[in-house]
This record gives sequence, structure tokens and C-alpha cells, in this order.
Amino acid sequence: MEKAYFVHESSYVDDGCEIGKGTKIWHFSHIMGGCKIGEHCNIGQNVVISPGVELGNGVKIQNNVSVYTGVVCEDGVFLGPSCVFTNVINPRAFIERKNEYRQTRVKQGASIGANATIVCGHDIGTYAFVGAGSVVTKTVPDYALVYGSPARVHGYVCACGEKLDFSDGRAICSGCLKQYRFNEKSNVEEIKE
Repeated sequence: MEKAYFVHESSYVDDGCEIGKGTKIWHFSHIMGGCKIGEHCNIGQNVVISPGVELGNGVKIQNNVSVYTGVVCEDGVFLGPSCVFTNVINPRAFIERKNEYRQTRVKQGASIGANATIVCGHDIGTYAFVGAGSVVTKTVPDYALVYGSPARVHGYVCACGEKLDFSDGRAICSGCLKQYRFNEKSNVEEIKE
């Protein structure tokens, strides 16, 4: 029976994986048993997906990324080349701490730039954008544009990725014309009418 997804001949897919239709797994990657990969994902070369990882639909992972146990990526997430996830806060080679893994959730539509490091236990908000080379040490709000080491909020972006300019707590995207506001909790949200 033909598979509903593509795996390059140089890659390994262990037994016990769930892989959705239309997903493509490219050169030299290792997909470990017990992970769940949604439909129409694109997994670049030299990528490792560890047991227990969950990827939603339409996730794009660029080259040289290891997605470790404890990471959940919702639909439409982008992981840039060589970005890094951790899953233990205080690793030691001589102490096994698999029971101490901390979850990191990358929410719908979020993008993580090349060579960024995401310290475990901190979520990346819906449609947030983490700049290249950043070190994320705390939770990133929805639609936030963060960069630096440690990463700090430097503004907000639309779902389409354009930077938003707020005036009196409101913004209209210059690219797609979606509207946003700060809500009573000082979080950015799309205005849906």
C-alpha cells in the first residue's frame, strides 16, 4: 500500500509514528516513534522529531532542527533553520532527567527565526514572531515581535507577518487590512466584525 506522505530514501521513520497525508520528509531526517505529525507538513533535511512531539497541520520545519520531547507545534507554525529547543531546565550528562521535561507550545501561525533558542517551559503565542538568533527565556504573547538575548517584545505583528503600528490602542495592518486592538488584559487581539 502506498503511503499518503513522502519520505526521502535517506531518512528514517520509526514504527509507531502518525504522519498525515501530504507531508514531506526530506534528506537525512529521523522521525522517532510516538510522535504525531499533521497533514501537509514540510520537514527539511537533517531534522529530528523526538517521541511525544506533536506537529499540527501545515507546519514547516527548515533544515537542521531538533524538535525534542515536550514540544507541541500547532497548525501553521514555521521553525527556521537551526533553531533550537531545550526540554530540561538544568541538564547534566550524568543525571537522567526525562521525568523533568517541560512542555513548550508554539501556538498557531507562530514563526521562529533561524538560530533562535527556545528555553523549555515557555510558550510562543499565536502568530508571534521570534527574530533570528534570539534566546527566548519567558512566554511570548500572541502577535508579539520578540528578538534579542534575552528576547524582549519590540512590537507586534499581524497574522500575515507585517509589523503593526498602534495608535490609541488600535492598528490596521498595511498588508492585509486586518484590524487589531489591545484588550483589557493588555494583550493584542484581532478585531472580528
